[in-house]
Amino acid sequence: MAGFEESERRLVLSAWEAAEESLQGKMRSNNHPFIEHPLAVARILRLEMGLRADAVVATLLHEANRFQTDNASELNHTALLESFRAEYPRDIIAIVEGLNNISNVQLQEANLDGARYRKLLISYSTDPRVILIKLADRLEVMRSIDILPPAKRTKKLMETMLLYIPLAHQLGLYRVKSELEDIFIRYTEPERYKEIVKKIKDTEPQREALVRSFINPLRDKLDREGIRYTLKARTKSPYSIWKKMQAQGIGFEKVYDLFAMRFIIDCEPVHELEEALCWKVYSLVTEEYEPDTSRLRDWISKPRDNGYESLHTTVKTAEGMPVEVQIRTTRMDYVAEQGGAAHWSYKGVASHDSLTGWLNQVRNMMKRNEDERYEIAPLPIAELLVYTPTGDLRQLHAGSTVLDFAFEIHSNLGLRCTGARVNGKMCSIREKLHTGDVVEIISSKNQKPTADWLNFAVSSKARSKIKQKLKEEENARAAVGKELLARRLKNWKLVITDSDLHYLAKSHRYRSQNDMFGAIGSGQFDVMEIKDYLLRKLQEADQRELASAPEVKAASTGVTSGEFIVDRKLKGVELKPAKCCSPRYGDPIFGFVTIRDGIKIHRDDCPNASRLKENYPYRMIEIRWKPKGKDAEKGDTNTGSEG
Repeated sequence: MAGFEESERRLVLSAWEAAEESLQGKMRSNNHPFIEHPLAVARILRLEMGLRADAVVATLLHEANRFQTDNASELNHTALLESFRAEYPRDIIAIVEGLNNISNVQLQEANLDGARYRKLLISYSTDPRVILIKLADRLEVMRSIDILPPAKRTKKLMETMLLYIPLAHQLGLYRVKSELEDIFIRYTEPERYKEIVKKIKDTEPQREALVRSFINPLRDKLDREGIRYTLKARTKSPYSIWKKMQAQGIGFEKVYDLFAMRFIIDCEPVHELEEALCWKVYSLVTEEYEPDTSRLRDWISKPRDNGYESLHTTVKTAEGMPVEVQIRTTRMDYVAEQGGAAHWSYKGVASHDSLTGWLNQVRNMMKRNEDERYEIAPLPIAELLVYTPTGDLRQLHAGSTVLDFAFEIHSNLGLRCTGARVNGKMCSIREKLHTGDVVEIISSKNQKPTADWLNFAVSSKARSKIKQKLKEEENARAAVGKELLARRLKNWKLVITDSDLHYLAKSHRYRSQNDMFGAIGSGQFDVMEIKDYLLRKLQEADQRELASAPEVKAASTGVTSGEFIVDRKLKGVELKPAKCCSPRYGDPIFGFVTIRDGIKIHRDDCPNASRLKENYPYRMIEIRWKPKGKDAEKGDTNTGSEG
């Protein structure tokens, strides 16, 4: 091909021969040799997109690798690609691999998520030439779409609208985008397409005359003001006209911006100067032509959120023809076309931060001088695109695992996930996924999440659901532990305070009382430790009390020796039930003289009874309950159980 150096020409011829050999006998739907397709794509790449020999060579090798003479087996695919590695540069082989990966993408026709599949295509395009070759390939297919059978034609049209037209728009390949759109409407709305094309053609002489009559008086005024500018005049494409008619419910004649003029002012990038010159051009245009003030859009004084700056208005010529006028400076035009406010952003085509810088590099590469070398940083990989067994495409964060994918499908599936088949191979829930993987989740109703899952779960959804489930299970264990402790305390006739619980949790290094209850519920913490703590606490209190007054005798309390009779409410006398055993009416009891709290009543079987009787016999007092009912009248003096 023209313009190639000798070394490049040798590579192209070599790749051409490889493609011819591999495609021998392969035919297109019109019974022409299939080799026509890659050669046509190569011409688009070279003559229309300006790419060089490496893209042409990669295209031919890709087609050679896709088709094999013996049933296109995977083994032969791999063997041929390996043979290419020894003969062709690494960057060309990388392009071929990217193209091969994209060719293996299986699009789900029902509910196809165009934005997600576009990301998948770009994720395989670590070299930007991959996506440019795919666009050239699709353009050639669409130019030849009439040779396809109806069902395949419909599928190609759908893919083109959802995937390739937005990509062309993002890359700034507006001519490619416009041609693809026009082919789309030509086959999906054939009658309307013919009608619009006929009206465009019929009105062409009037438009040419309008351009001349519109520009001449403005050119004179602009020249007199010394304003340097570039003028771009355009007519909307059939597809754009059709979309406008559909959106507004109007006929061809009512499309105001069928014809547009764009003034691009050449000046220093100083905002005050730019704004003044744009409004100066606006004033000259509206002096000459009647403006429709309702259609004035001032995105210079107050730029749009995406940074877009321009003046837009619509004026009427003397003949009443509406003409859209856009006024901006060279800097504003560059920002609109190349920067953060690129044309696709304000026309409603979604743009993703992770792709914008990479796409800008591609656009700049395509504008390079022929002898310039270029290097483009790899596409930042922040996302994965993974298939379900049914072909549904799911988007995950980079580094996501089988477990993340299970939660992406459904929370309950994630909680029960035990592993997966990834591309047919068994893998654990920890396995990291890669773009293009086909993942079938395996689950069990007996599976439960563990805290370890948080060490390899990446997605916020997975981590949130795991934490939520762990918290639910923790609360359930805590409830069991709390109930168990309450039953034991009742049996022991011991009382525990919040300060006791706080001390026990802290001393055993639990984050909270709830964690300690959970440990009790799961059997990790023995409640006998709590009983021992409470008894030690009571003993220490007694020892402190005795140490403060070791010589106190029973008589010092004002209580005389002998037997006391108390009623069941312990009123009328300085008597208090001991907390260590909590005596109840009818229990066999004895009294113990304390230093400050009067006489404490203990059960005979109190855990502290033997110690108190052995160490402090002089403080012991015999006490019995006051009988109730008839027994009281008879003077019953039973000191045993309740009468």
